[in-house]
Amino acid sequence: MQTPLEIAFKHVEPSEGIRSLIEEKAGQLEKFYDGITSCHVYVRAPHQSQRKGNRFEVTIELRVPGKELVVRHDQNDVAEHEHLHVAIRDAFAAMAVELKRWKDQVKGEVKTLDGMLQGKVVEIHHDKDFGQIIATDNRLIYFHRNSVIDGNFDDLKPRDTVEMVVQTAESDIGPQASTVRPISAMAFDPATKPSRR
Repeated sequence: MQTPLEIAFKHVEPSEGIRSLIEEKAGQLEKFYDGITSCHVYVRAPHQSQRKGNRFEVTIELRVPGKELVVRHDQNDVAEHEHLHVAIRDAFAAMAVELKRWKDQVKGEVKTLDGMLQGKVVEIHHDKDFGQIIATDNRLIYFHRNSVIDGNFDDLKPRDTVEMVVQTAESDIGPQASTVRPISAMAFDPATKPSRR
């Protein structure tokens, strides 16, 4: 995980046992996908003045390249969620399903695209975990360390050729690649115009 796990409690005594359980479950998510950027877990119990029988609420926010996955199990959930351990277990199980679905979707994008968008690295900051690519359609595409597949982010340098999948929804920083793969040669270089004969 790129940033440390964050856990917040509201109306719940933050015991070491609960913290350890959350850390263990968060670590298991990395077995599904090792490029998780961050994970925030919010644990909330109903206020003590409310009637007995309300359920614990567990919210997990997980950042992966280009997306935030959110799972929320709230007070209207199953009766077993009156037990905090069960609520945490079920919330992480639901997040594992979401993470697998996202991973399959990204794989599907890579498999189904004919003639993937290509480009050249024009800027890379190994110390800050990001870079920029000039694509064949002349867009400047941002990419993060975690979006690099079939290669190593630290090995990339300016002018290296890559192919990529660009997210459909633009982020605050403009177009962003969800996957970037180094390749040996590019079919079309935007820096050179085709000659007319």
